[in-house]
Amino acid sequence: MIVSVQKSVLSGEVNAPASKSYTHRAVFVSALGTRKAQLSNCLISDDTRSTMNACRLFGARFDETPDTICVSGFGNHPKTPDEVVDIGNSGTTLRFMTALSALCDGEIELTGDASIQKRPNVPLLSTLQKMGAAAYSKNDNGCAPLIVRGKMKPGKYSIDGGVSSQFVSALLLTCPLLDGPTELLIDGELKSKPYVDITVDVAQKAGVQIIEQGGANGNISYRIAGNQHYDLGDYTVPGDFSSVSYVLAAAALIPGSDVSVKNIFPSAQGDSAIIDILKEMGADIVWDKEKGVVRVVHSGKKLTGIVVDAGKTPDLVPTLAVLGAFSDGMMLIQNAEHVRFKETDRLAAMAAELSKMGADIIETKDGLIISGQNSRIKGAAVHGWDDHRIVMSLFVAGMIAGNTVIDTAESIRISYPSFFEDMKKIGARVEI
Repeated sequence: MIVSVQKSVLSGEVNAPASKSYTHRAVFVSALGTRKAQLSNCLISDDTRSTMNACRLFGARFDETPDTICVSGFGNHPKTPDEVVDIGNSGTTLRFMTALSALCDGEIELTGDASIQKRPNVPLLSTLQKMGAAAYSKNDNGCAPLIVRGKMKPGKYSIDGGVSSQFVSALLLTCPLLDGPTELLIDGELKSKPYVDITVDVAQKAGVQIIEQGGANGNISYRIAGNQHYDLGDYTVPGDFSSVSYVLAAAALIPGSDVSVKNIFPSAQGDSAIIDILKEMGADIVWDKEKGVVRVVHSGKKLTGIVVDAGKTPDLVPTLAVLGAFSDGMMLIQNAEHVRFKETDRLAAMAAELSKMGADIIETKDGLIISGQNSRIKGAAVHGWDDHRIVMSLFVAGMIAGNTVIDTAESIRISYPSFFEDMKKIGARVEI
C-alpha cells in the first residue's frame, strides 16, 4: 500500500486504540486459564490475531462478538499442535509460543514471515535448554524456524535481559504451570522492563503471583510458585500509549493543532513516558487521568530537543526521532541498541528515511543524534520498511513537510489498523 500525505492541521478528538501489549497478554493468559474469560476493548490486529490463531493450535477456543472475545482456555494441559505454528510477523507471539511449547509432549516447529526469521531468540532458547527442554534454531542461526521438545522443569535459572523483554515475559507466564517453584535471574539490565511489568500486571489480575526481587549487584530476579492456575475472568484492555504517541507528537509539532485523545488511563505501559517527554520538550499537553483524556494544543512555539534514555521505551524511538527532526536544538536518543532487533533495525531505518527528508541525523551504536536546528525538512518518497512504527512516524513527518509518499503502509495493521482513518477524522490530508 502506498500512502501520500500533505501538510495538515489537526483538530478534534480521537479514541486511543486498545493496547497491543495488553491484548497479547490477556489473550495468552486466558488461553492458559482453567475457566472462560471475557475480554473487552481488545485490539484486533494482525499481531494479536497471530496470538489467537497460535493459541487455537494448542487447544484454546475463541468466540468473538463486535465488543468482546470469549476465551475457553486449555488450562495446564496444552495439546501438541499437529501442524507448524506460523506466527506471521509477531515477535511476541513467537516468544510466548516457544515457551508454551516447552510444556507440551512431542516436537513442535514454530516459524513466521521473512522478518521474523531474522529476529534473534538465543537467550530464550538457551534458557529453555537449561530448564530441560530441547529448543534450537532449525537453521542453527538463533532465528526461526524453531524446534522445541519439552518438557521444561522448575528450578533456578538465569536469562540475558539485554536483547528482548519478550523472552522474560514468555517464561514468567509459563513457569506458574510447572509442578514446582522457579526463580528467574536477569543477567544485566532488563531492557524494556515496563513490558515485563505489563506481563506481571495481567498475570496478577488472573490470580497468579510473580514476585520481583532486587539483587545486591543491581540485577533483578523473579520468583514464581508452581502449580498455579490462571483465571482472568472479565477483563478490559486499556488504551495504547505507543500508538497514540504519533497523534500526540503530531499535534505538538503542527502549528494550529488542538487534539484530544480519549481512553488513555494510567497503566503499566512504559510508553506513557511520551507525555512527560513532550512536556519537557515544551509542548502544551494536559492529561486528565480520571477521565482518561490527553489534550495537546500547539502553543505557537517550536519544541526543544532533549536527551532521552530509550532503554525502557523502545517503541517510542521512531516517534522521538521525528520530534527531534522538527525541534530546535539537539535531540539525543540513547540506550536504544535493542531497537535494532524489532521488525526492522529501527535506528538505521529512521536515520535513512529522515535523511531523505533533509534531517541532520547521525546513527550511533545505540541511538540517534538529531540536530533539529540544522534540519531542512522537505517532502520525499520514503520507505516504510514493512514496519508499522516506521510508517506511522514518517506519516507524522509528512503532515508537517507535505508532499510525502510512504510505501509498505499496510504494515499499520500490525498495531493500529484504523490509524489513517483516525488521522483523517482530525484533519490529516492523506490519499491511500
